[in-house]
Amino acid sequence: MGRFISLTIALVLSISAWGQSYLDRCDRLSMKFQGRERICYIFQPEGVGEGSPMVMCLHGYGGNARESTPAELFACAERHGFALCIPDGLKDGTGHTCWNVGYPFQSGWKVDDVKFVCALARKLQKERGYSAGATFLTGMSNGGEMCYLTAMRKSEAFTAIASIAGLTMKWMADEYSLTGPVPFMEVHGTQDHTSEWLGDAADEGGWGAYIPVPIAVSRVVVADRCTAETVSELPRREGRNPVTVHRFTDGRKTAWGTPMEVWLYEVHGGDHSWSLADMDTCEEMWKFFSKWIH
Repeated sequence: MGRFISLTIALVLSISAWGQSYLDRCDRLSMKFQGRERICYIFQPEGVGEGSPMVMCLHGYGGNARESTPAELFACAERHGFALCIPDGLKDGTGHTCWNVGYPFQSGWKVDDVKFVCALARKLQKERGYSAGATFLTGMSNGGEMCYLTAMRKSEAFTAIASIAGLTMKWMADEYSLTGPVPFMEVHGTQDHTSEWLGDAADEGGWGAYIPVPIAVSRVVVADRCTAETVSELPRREGRNPVTVHRFTDGRKTAWGTPMEVWLYEVHGGDHSWSLADMDTCEEMWKFFSKWIH
């Protein structure tokens, strides 16, 4: 499938991007969940420990923790003092590592990855002391779909969520409503031909029908009861795509009194990626996450 080919290319490129130094500094952890062994890697910069924030990052379809995480995210963790948790997905019936978000070819696959990521977050909060008030979720592509699905099913499990090139599958929109408020961010290229900006209602890509990105984000805006929008442009990098930032604000308040917000980064002409050439995605994500630490 075209999406898998593009993700495989990204994987090969990202092996050098991670760098051996980051790899050597990660702890490999395993846990039993629903009868399966699940693996994750923990990057804990110096000075990070009990009471620190934690970001969980989910790889894309066919990816894995060791080769799919951009070096920029590790560097961001060091700069801002948060732990980074990178779990591996399991192999589906086609033999590709992934997260179960209900693609047609995942039909009948008895893996509940939403429950897994929530259980993993609780385990790390308990065993490593990471702050329950600063536990965040992000993911790219298939991992981004997991961000939407987790927001729909377990919005209370993470302090805020950021999807990178992720989608809301039509079956998710039909089956779930976002009943709980959740700060949410999306970064998406308008020329992403793997996860189409305008959706794929006819399932031409073979991943199942999914709704347009602006509508997917609007569902979260409505659930968070945001009542204002500001539009701005990031400083444009020479020779790169412009990025428009839509900030939806003045939503209903969190339990600790901060009004909900939803941020959408519209990368004009952007492709299926972390958009790192067009913007400092990891810094922008941490800017968003850090608003919600309590």
